[in-house]
Amino acid sequence: MKVDQQEISSLIKNRLEQFSFKAEGDEVGSVVETADGIARITGLPSAMLGEMLEFPNKVFGIVFNLEASQVVVIILGKKTEVSIGDWAKCTSRIMEVPVGPALLGRVVNAVGIPIDGKGPIVTDRFRPVETAVPGVLDRTPVEQPLQTGYKVVDALIPIGRGQRELIIGDRQTGKTTLAIDTIINQKNADMVCIYVAIGKKSASIVEVVETLTKHGAMPYTIVVDASADDPAAMQWLAPFSGTAMGEEFMYNHHKDVLIIYDDLTKHANAYRQISLLLKRPPGREAFPGDIFYLHSRLLERSARLSKELGGASITSLPIIETQRGDVSTYVPTNVISITDGQIFLQSDLFYAGFRPAINAGISVSRVGGKAQIEAIRKLSGKLRLELARFREKESFTAFASELDAETQQQLKRGMILVEILKQDKNVPMPVEEQVVSIFLSTSNMIEHLDLTVVKKFELDLLERIRNTDSEVLKVIRETSKFSPESEQKIRAHIDALLVELK
Repeated sequence: MKVDQQEISSLIKNRLEQFSFKAEGDEVGSVVETADGIARITGLPSAMLGEMLEFPNKVFGIVFNLEASQVVVIILGKKTEVSIGDWAKCTSRIMEVPVGPALLGRVVNAVGIPIDGKGPIVTDRFRPVETAVPGVLDRTPVEQPLQTGYKVVDALIPIGRGQRELIIGDRQTGKTTLAIDTIINQKNADMVCIYVAIGKKSASIVEVVETLTKHGAMPYTIVVDASADDPAAMQWLAPFSGTAMGEEFMYNHHKDVLIIYDDLTKHANAYRQISLLLKRPPGREAFPGDIFYLHSRLLERSARLSKELGGASITSLPIIETQRGDVSTYVPTNVISITDGQIFLQSDLFYAGFRPAINAGISVSRVGGKAQIEAIRKLSGKLRLELARFREKESFTAFASELDAETQQQLKRGMILVEILKQDKNVPMPVEEQVVSIFLSTSNMIEHLDLTVVKKFELDLLERIRNTDSEVLKVIRETSKFSPESEQKIRAHIDALLVELK
């Protein structure tokens, strides 16, 4: 999924040709130094920060530093495409990317060029990659739920539209799977999804696109690809480009948007590489002093807008990779302080077979029950309490040789609850079916069952209700409530299924 640098140059060149530049008014400088994708240029006193500069052979760069007698530019291309002595011309244009509905279903690189082999993207809309974040008066409280399709998340760590919820954990713990399944679950939610891949292997990105295509999610999704093979400049640019694409839908089409940044650890590493090449002073872990500002100005663009501005939203799920569960390093602590909560995935849980491997005890959503439907909110309180009791009792079993009957019963109840919370990847669950499963786990009606048949019992119950009493699911879905009538019907189905097992 690679693209020739000439295509990047061609797109930017075509965009610039839409604006008239007078030859006598063009400001032209000279490259005095170039190395590792960085160029230093003299003779451009009017250059702006973030402006696109043009080099020979239709190569472009972005102004990154303004110094007393020079401007420093990162090159959007191969390191060898700009040489000492080459001319550099101001374009008077801040870096922009194409936006609009034409990008839906497409895979593009960091400057918006399609790399999926499906032809050019036809759009006349462009947006700057960096814009001012919505002000306090332009925002409204986060109250509408964004369903991930995972019971443990939607019940215990709810995410609202307009929220910034961090997904954090070691490698190979299911972070990307959680994000992709959240996209898949938006199939009928009238939401635009944007997946920004930063520094990932090309094969991994191909696999993500295939998964989204298989589950019918690509028609409402844009994939922005800045793989590990791309220059650091492209990896730095990708999340800002993806956000600009999302802002077009939020501001001008009044649609809710979900953005996945996978992952900001590699984004920070790319920015560190650029900063060190620019000879900016290194700080903690060799990151530059403005690494916090880099991510804050990116994530603060996620918000729920006021009714006067259309009431749409951007919800962001940034991903951070940790080393051996250490969340106290520089980048994780920064992003944790910026976001509205975090979902912590733990290696021990993953290898123990609890998937998604979410540690509900230290995961948190700072929006809370406001981002849940009433039915889930009604049932999740007991679920959280039962799970906390189980974790507490479980920690003592390693030291106790004999357990009283009450403790054994609580442990059994907790193990049933954990078993029901397990969920396979790529099969997000509709919210009305989540209500049934959560009620089953907290009703104490199946605590006498053997643990090995609990999961099958849950699946059989959902299948039974779908086939024989789908009206109860429809009522929960349409009213968002769990009425006594619905509870009574579900209890009857559980009893009937228990009778069949005997």
